[in-house]
Amino acid sequence: MSAPLVETVPFGIYIHWPFCLSKCPYCDFNSHVANSVDHARWRKALRAELAAGAARHPGRVVGSVFFGGGTPSLMDPETAGALIADIKTFWQVTDDLEITLEANPGTVEINRFSAFAANGINRVSIGIQALNDRDLKFLGRVHSAKEALRALDVATTVFDRFSFDLIYARPEHDPNAWRRELREGLDIANGHISLYQLTIEPGTQFYTLHQRGELVVPDEDLATELYEITQEETEAAGYRCYEVSNHAKPGQESRHNLVYWRCGDYLGIGPGAHGREAVIQPDGSTIPMAVRRHRAPEIWLDRVEKHGHGTQEETVLDADERLLEMVMMGLRLNETIPVSRFDRIIGKAPRDVLDSERLETLIASGDLICDSAGLRATQQGRNRLNGVLGYLFDHSA
Repeated sequence: MSAPLVETVPFGIYIHWPFCLSKCPYCDFNSHVANSVDHARWRKALRAELAAGAARHPGRVVGSVFFGGGTPSLMDPETAGALIADIKTFWQVTDDLEITLEANPGTVEINRFSAFAANGINRVSIGIQALNDRDLKFLGRVHSAKEALRALDVATTVFDRFSFDLIYARPEHDPNAWRRELREGLDIANGHISLYQLTIEPGTQFYTLHQRGELVVPDEDLATELYEITQEETEAAGYRCYEVSNHAKPGQESRHNLVYWRCGDYLGIGPGAHGREAVIQPDGSTIPMAVRRHRAPEIWLDRVEKHGHGTQEETVLDADERLLEMVMMGLRLNETIPVSRFDRIIGKAPRDVLDSERLETLIASGDLICDSAGLRATQQGRNRLNGVLGYLFDHSA
C-alpha cells in the first residue's frame, strides 16, 4: 500500500494592477479606466505594501507570483521587475518559480512582452476571449482577431509558457462554430487554455441588458451541448480538464491558481486584492486570516502612502469557514482533497467534519467519492458542483 499524500503548497503572491484601457461589459473585476497613471508613484506604493506583507510572513518559500488586474501588461515592465526583485530579497523562492502576467492582446501590450520577460516574467495569460471580430465586438474587447493571433505568435517566441482565455455560451452561440473556433485555439495553444462559460454578473453592463431582456444567453440544453463540445475537443487535443474551466497538458497547470484551489496561503497586494494569510503570533502559533485591501485605487494609494499598506479588513476565519472554502475550492479540481489537507486546515478527517447523511447521499448519487485518500468530486459532481455544495453545506435544504 502506498503512503498517503502529504502535500506541500508553496506561498503565493498576488499583485493587482487596477487599470484598463476600457471596461468590458461582462467584467465584474476591480478594474478602472484611467486617463493617466503616475507609474513611479504606483511602483513605490506596491513595493511598500509588499514590504509590509513580507514583515508579516518571514521564512516562507514563494512558489508563484501572479500579476492580475485590470490589465497589468499596461504597467511599466520596470515595475514588475522591481517587485520581483523585492520578492526574491524578502523570501526564498522555489527553483521552478512561476511568475505570471495577465495581458491583453493589444499592440501596446504585445510590444512590451520582451521587456516583461527581461524583467523576470516567465509566463503570460492572455485575455483573447474570442477568435472572430464579431464576438470580440460584442464582448467589448478593443483588440481584433488579427491582433489576438499576433499576440499568441509573439508569446510563443518570448515565453516558454503561456495560456489564453476563451469565452463560450455567447448569445446564439452555434455549437459547430464553437467547435471550429476551439479547434483553432487548441492548434495554437502551448500547454494551457482557460475556457469560461459566459456568466451574467451583477453590477456589469451585461447584467443590466439581461434584466431588460435585451441580452439572452443560451438555455440549459444549449449550454450543456457547448460544455460537452469543450470537453470533447480539449481531451482529444491532450488537454486534461484539471479544474472546471481550466485545461492543461501534464505539468502545465497554473501553479499559482493551484495555491488557491488547494487552500494554500497567499499574500494579496494592490487595490481590492484579497489574501489568505496564516499570521504568526508571538507564541509561534498562526491564525488564519482573510485580508482585503481597499478597492478604490485612489483610497488604496492614499492609505499606503500614509500607513505603508492599504488594508481595509482582516477577518479571522473560523473552522466552519475554512472547511467550506477548502471543500468549495478543492472539489473544482480533478483530484482528491487529501486527508492531509483536512488535517492541515481543520485537524480532522473528512467524515468527522462533514454532515454524514448528506455526504452519504451524494456518494450514493455518484457525485462524490470519500475514501481513505480523501474527498473528490466525480465528473458528474463537478458538472453540477453548485448544487452539490449547496446540498452538502446548506442545512436548511
